[in-house]
Amino acid sequence: MKRKLLSVLLTGALAASMFVGCGTSTETTDTSAAGGDTAAETTTAEGGDSTAAGGTKVGVAMPTKDLQRWNQDGANMQKELEAAGYEVDLQYASNDVQTQVSQVENMINSGCNVLVVAAIEGSSLGEAMDMAAEKNIPVIAYDRLIMNSDAVSYYATFDNYKVGQVQGQYIIDQLDLDNTDKTFTMEVTAGDPGDNNAGFFYDGAMDLLKPYIEKGTIEVKSGQTEFADVATAQWATETAQSRMENILSTYYADGTNLDICLCSNDSTALGVENALAANYKGDYPIVTGQDCDIENTKNMIAGKQSMSVFKDTRTLASQVVKMVGQILKGETVDVNDEKTYDNGKGVVPSYLCEPVFADKDNYKELLIDSGYYTEDQLK
Repeated sequence: MKRKLLSVLLTGALAASMFVGCGTSTETTDTSAAGGDTAAETTTAEGGDSTAAGGTKVGVAMPTKDLQRWNQDGANMQKELEAAGYEVDLQYASNDVQTQVSQVENMINSGCNVLVVAAIEGSSLGEAMDMAAEKNIPVIAYDRLIMNSDAVSYYATFDNYKVGQVQGQYIIDQLDLDNTDKTFTMEVTAGDPGDNNAGFFYDGAMDLLKPYIEKGTIEVKSGQTEFADVATAQWATETAQSRMENILSTYYADGTNLDICLCSNDSTALGVENALAANYKGDYPIVTGQDCDIENTKNMIAGKQSMSVFKDTRTLASQVVKMVGQILKGETVDVNDEKTYDNGKGVVPSYLCEPVFADKDNYKELLIDSGYYTEDQLK
C-alpha cells in the first residue's frame, strides 16, 4: 500500500481534541463454563435509560480482558452508550474464537439492534455475520476489520497504517537517519497474523524503513524482515520474549549493539524489554510500542521503552456511539475513508481516528493532564 505520509501530530493538537472524560464502569464477570465450552468473560449492562433511545439494545463484543486496552475500550464503550440511553450487552470472549461466535449469536437472538464487534480473528465470524444479515442488524467492526463478510456495515478504528508510520518516523528522527554515515542494527517484532490490523502496522513502519535497510543504514542481523517471520501470535508477551531471547543469543551475544527494536504494540514490546533485561549487555536500543499500557508507560518513564503510539480509546468510543446513533436514526453515518479497508467482499466505509506518539517528554500532557491516567497509576 502506498499512501502519502502524513506528519506526526504533536501533543498540542491532541490535547485540543480531547473532550471525552475517562471513567470507569461497574461490571459483573461470569467466568463459569459448562459442557466443555471455553470460559467466557461476560458483562451485561442493565438499568440504562432505554426510554431516551427508544428501548434500543447495542451488543458490544470484545476479544479478551487479558490486555489492558480491551478493558478500557469496553468500559469506555459501555459508559458512552449508556449515557446516550442505550441498553448495552458487553461481553468478553477470553480470546476464544468459538466463545465469541456464540456471544455474537446470542446478542442477535436476544434482540440487539446494532452490533459493535472487535473480532479475535478477522475471518472467524462468518456464520454470526450471516445471522446478523438475515435479521438486518447493522454491524460496526471495532478496531479490527471483520473479513470475508458483506454484513459489515462500517469500520471504526485508528489509522492503522499511520500507526506504523508514526513508529517508523520516530526511529528516523531519533537516529537522524537521513544525515548519518553510521549503520544501525534493528530487529522487528510484529503482531498477530490473525489480526488484520497487524499487517497495516507492519507495512506503515516498514514502508518508511525499508529504504534505509536497502542502502545499508539499517542492518537486520537476524535477516528476519518479512511479516510471516516476525509476526507474534495473539500479540503474546511471552512469545515475543522467547523469540527475542533467541535472536539476542544468536546474533548479539558477542557484544554487538542492538540499536532499534521495532515492536508493533506494547504487549510485544514488553516481551522484548524482558528479553533485553535478562540477556543483553550493550547500549540500550530504541524500543517502539503502541497503546500506552500502564506497564509500558512506566518503562517509558524509566528509559526502558522509547515511545508508544497513543490511541485514545475515549475518542474511538465516542465516535462509535455517534455512529450507532446515526444508524438507528437513519442519518448519514460519518466516515472519512472509503478506499482502504477491503474485507474480501468489498470496501467497508470506515472512520479513522488520528494516532500520535507519547514519549518521556510529552507523556504527562497526553496521558495525565488529559485524565487518561492518574499520576498514582504510573508510579
